[in-house]
Amino acid sequence: MIPVLLFIVGLILLIKGGDWFVDGAVGIAHKFNMPEILIGATVVAIGTTLPEVMVSAGGALKGLGSVAYGNALGSIICNTALISAITIAVKPSDVDKKSMKTPVIFFSLALIIYLFVSYFTGTFSRISGIALLLIFIIYMFISVRQALSVKDDASAKKVSSDEGSDKTDDDKKETSTVKFVILLVIGAALIAVGARLLVDNGTIIATQLGVPSTVIALTFIALGTSLPELVTAITSLAKGSGSLSLGNIIGANLFNLVLVSGLSITLAPFDVPCDKLIAGINSSLIIDIPVMLLVSAIMIVPALIRGKMSRIQGILMLAIYAAFCTLQFVL
Repeated sequence: MIPVLLFIVGLILLIKGGDWFVDGAVGIAHKFNMPEILIGATVVAIGTTLPEVMVSAGGALKGLGSVAYGNALGSIICNTALISAITIAVKPSDVDKKSMKTPVIFFSLALIIYLFVSYFTGTFSRISGIALLLIFIIYMFISVRQALSVKDDASAKKVSSDEGSDKTDDDKKETSTVKFVILLVIGAALIAVGARLLVDNGTIIATQLGVPSTVIALTFIALGTSLPELVTAITSLAKGSGSLSLGNIIGANLFNLVLVSGLSITLAPFDVPCDKLIAGINSSLIIDIPVMLLVSAIMIVPALIRGKMSRIQGILMLAIYAAFCTLQFVL
């Protein structure tokens, strides 16, 4: 009964934490006149990726490279083909293509490194890990500059109204900002703790049922550590902030490659796991990675071309995710 009770507590923490986290993020975005998709792809994405960082880095240090590898790939697939798909299928929205381009470019760059290592070298060396971390640092630097630029432009347009504000108004604005930051931090903490409770206790149950470790990493752990994105997506959708959810998914996918994988590889380099073979080939190379590329393309390419999402994208990705999970247990 203890794992079940802890699982329920984790779920409650996730729900409440997600509510506060989105309120804080949306409040900050509106406060500084920043696009929600930009806030989602940076601040929110870092917060919701914390569970993946903890699980993968811990797995790598324990010599469980398959957990770090499977969790990163599985989380990207889950984020895109389940969480983003649900958001898109329920309520398709327009996309800020300009704000979306930067995370997409860096995600593509990280993918190139990941694909090269997976298909040509077979070993994630410390150099590749450091390269991924450098991409993360550069991305955050550029994103912060973008955010400051947007803020400065918005401030310039309000010079006249700002000149008329008094000290009381300034104090109220400062209090409001502090409140949003507190909501963001506490929400992120509750999400991280809640996700950890769900993953730890859920893994215990799955192991007792005899589920293989690789399957657990690609499905259950990936879903568990992606719960913050799911909670954020559902909460954002309910609050009418779909762009925040989309930005969060794109940013979280990027961070799964450059931060989660980058940190894990740098701490403890490992070979590409090969737990299952299909026609003598590592199943990850012909199923996991291709599925990750496919669902990412389905989500990103139409959005960049048309500037909006369509319900058919969400439905198609959900179908692919269902087939992917079924294959993991059948093969």
